[in-house]
Amino acid sequence: MEHLQKGSKKLLNAWAFYDWANSVYTLTIASSIFPLFYSFLFVEGSDKIVQAFGLEFKSSALITYVTAFTFLVVSVSSPILSGIADYVGNKKSFMKFFCYVGGAGCIGLYWFSIEHIHLSLLFYFMGLIGYWGSLVFYNSYLPDIAFPEQQDSISAKGFSMGYIGSVLLLILNLVMVMSQETGEEKMQMMRYSFVTVGLWWILFSQYTFYVLPKGVSDGHKVTKAVLLHGLRELKQVWLQLNQNLRLKRYLIAFFVFSMAVQTIMLVAVYFGEEEILWGNSDAKTQGLIVSILVIQLVAVLGAFLTSRASSKFGNIPTLIVINFIWMSLCVYAYFMETPIQFYIAASLVGLVMGGIQSLARSTYSKFLPDTDDTTSYFSFYDVAEKIGIVIGMVIFATIDQVTGSMRNAILFLFVFFFVGILLLFRVPMKEK
Repeated sequence: MEHLQKGSKKLLNAWAFYDWANSVYTLTIASSIFPLFYSFLFVEGSDKIVQAFGLEFKSSALITYVTAFTFLVVSVSSPILSGIADYVGNKKSFMKFFCYVGGAGCIGLYWFSIEHIHLSLLFYFMGLIGYWGSLVFYNSYLPDIAFPEQQDSISAKGFSMGYIGSVLLLILNLVMVMSQETGEEKMQMMRYSFVTVGLWWILFSQYTFYVLPKGVSDGHKVTKAVLLHGLRELKQVWLQLNQNLRLKRYLIAFFVFSMAVQTIMLVAVYFGEEEILWGNSDAKTQGLIVSILVIQLVAVLGAFLTSRASSKFGNIPTLIVINFIWMSLCVYAYFMETPIQFYIAASLVGLVMGGIQSLARSTYSKFLPDTDDTTSYFSFYDVAEKIGIVIGMVIFATIDQVTGSMRNAILFLFVFFFVGILLLFRVPMKEK
């Protein structure tokens, strides 16, 4: 592949196209069909208790704990791997590896069962770590391939492409599921949908891998001494943050509000399945699917409006408003019981979901100092995000496990958004 200049349209589009490839994971596996599939493994009206790892878990708490553990693994391993990638100059190889692990994990979910819960959770773990692991390297490409004035728009374009592509595959999967008569046949179609996600992810990512540069290579080779290179790089980033007040304060604010955003996005369908009064299983299936489609379609508009708002009012003021909406949603979710109320919440979540993700990423990229070591900086960003998710998910799962209600857990996330808003007000408008 010929070397494309930074800022070229073809290079930017190829980078954004990876969102088209991998976003099917977040929609089908993380947000819609897998949560439904997982809940349907348990008898309606039962206590939904699972025996795993020698302990007894509420089903929703178990999957939340496993998700938190996966993010802990990502947060520990990503600085080491990203440091090696920058040192050796082959970040694309690491991005490919995690993509293929994730795709294989999605395909493996075809065999998910309570009887083989540990192997099943391993496949779930592979899909999750593959998705988030590849994002470490994907995000780090942004300042390498786009100029600062291009980063908000191309970041939003990536999320928009991801929403559109994932909705297309979800519609196909829904046709597969809803065309069946019996619950057993519908479950089988859900298993096939997991396979389609893995194949879609792997196949469509090939264009991105073909166009993106390998990385900035200095001819280094991996040695034992290099293994700790990533951790040393993170230490250097931390020291440099002390000299960049705006970036440091923004990163702290991001750590807090992202903790709540990602937790809500990861547990939303489990919450809707357990806490909303749907009437019967068919109404529940259709209702949750409709709400997920609403979220995805509105999110395209949300990412666009957020990009326009940030260009007019600035990134930080726009993030403050979005966090206020999220905070209000936590209170609203605590009281909602009917499907209509859930649809309203889904619409508002969609409006702010894509916006806060794309704007948070591009804001961090804009605030970076002039450096070639972008992977280490984005590794620091990702570590902050993942550790925040671990804390958020563990708190959420523990409150759910102890109180027996996800409502209490979702209300607690109000605190994170409130603190995040206060911290965003402390971010200087200009670099000091």
